[in-house]
Amino acid sequence: MTKSATLLDALDEAPLGRTQMLGILLCLLLNALDGFDVLAISFASPGIAAEWGIDRAALGLVLSMELIGMAVGSVVLGTYADRAGRRPAILLCLAIMAAGMLAATFAANVEMLSAFRLFTGLGIGGMLACTNAMVAELANARTRSLAVGLMASGYPVGAIVGGSIAATLLAGGAWRHVFLFGAGMTALFLPLAWWLMPESIRYLLHRQPAGALVRANRLLARMGRSSLDALPPVAASGRKVPLAQLFAAPLARTTILLTTAYFCHIMTFYFILKWVPKIVVDMGYPASQAAGVLVWANVGGLCGAVLLSVLSWRIPLRNLLVVALAAATGMVTLFGQGAPDLAGLAWIAGIAGFCTNAGVVGMYALIAQSFPTHARGSGTGFVIGVGRGGAALGPILAGILFSLNLQLPAVAAVMAVGSLVAALALLGLKRA
Repeated sequence: MTKSATLLDALDEAPLGRTQMLGILLCLLLNALDGFDVLAISFASPGIAAEWGIDRAALGLVLSMELIGMAVGSVVLGTYADRAGRRPAILLCLAIMAAGMLAATFAANVEMLSAFRLFTGLGIGGMLACTNAMVAELANARTRSLAVGLMASGYPVGAIVGGSIAATLLAGGAWRHVFLFGAGMTALFLPLAWWLMPESIRYLLHRQPAGALVRANRLLARMGRSSLDALPPVAASGRKVPLAQLFAAPLARTTILLTTAYFCHIMTFYFILKWVPKIVVDMGYPASQAAGVLVWANVGGLCGAVLLSVLSWRIPLRNLLVVALAAATGMVTLFGQGAPDLAGLAWIAGIAGFCTNAGVVGMYALIAQSFPTHARGSGTGFVIGVGRGGAALGPILAGILFSLNLQLPAVAAVMAVGSLVAALALLGLKRA
């Protein structure tokens, strides 16, 4: 066994060092930044609709633009991270996000804002891919799942904290201030990431870019480890699974059912996240209070993600997910019925967020469990990649339904069907 192979085994067994913990914490904060940047358009949507007089169908398209960008960015910038390194890719994503958020403050019409949100989504999607890989490679074997889970919890945390600030900004009636705040916070993280974010030692040893030995030894010194004399032989690539094999026995059933479940549920999930502020404003409440309702939806989402993760230690994950998705169907439908006051509406939104986000987080774990090792990368990439089409479709479809003069109860009931279809699809999966 080579010295570098022994080193990686030792890092997998050793407690996390300060450098690793700092990198994981920074990735959590970057994911929180992602959470706010994605939902900035939701917080601002009532003001945008009021200023430009756009209908709900056009607003639904604007709400989906960064989701489309995220689908492209996760693939393009995720690939860039494999080629250039996790750290440079994260810095590039931050630069794109900061520029896109700042550009949104200068948008003069809905077409310009849509283009800027599409551009911003490239960075957001790339950041999700890069931080996920970085955290998995910084953590040791014992804490890897926990570290990735904690990083994922940063997304609703960012929406909660950022949304509370957005509510204050919107009280003054200026929706552009939401994007200006997001641009400033994103720009602030650029020097922090440049200074504090380490490169992945596993990336350096496996990919071996130019200067890898020097960079690896510099990082090992920060971690209190002895230096390497030479890089290991480059490992042969693992067997890649052509896309066609995902639709051949024995994987076809798993691929089709998981893709259907993820696509349909993520459509329901983003209906809630993207449309809540506009719906609440249309009920007669000010935009600042509408932002508060979305914050409560994300508080519920954070609690749902944590509880499902804890329960999955004792209860089969698929069973938990079916219950969460069935509950999401009911709660999204109930949200459409409204409430007698804002507090009641916030409670319903919070419980709906609890159920829908528990379903999203659990789905990621189930997808990883359901494919065999040799097909896990290809299968997971296909299911999530196609599923992000559902994320973009959700707000657009809701906007079209509203434009057909359907009222909120009917629209919410239709959108809730996505979670019901997802639950039925998971029931069709063979037991692990």
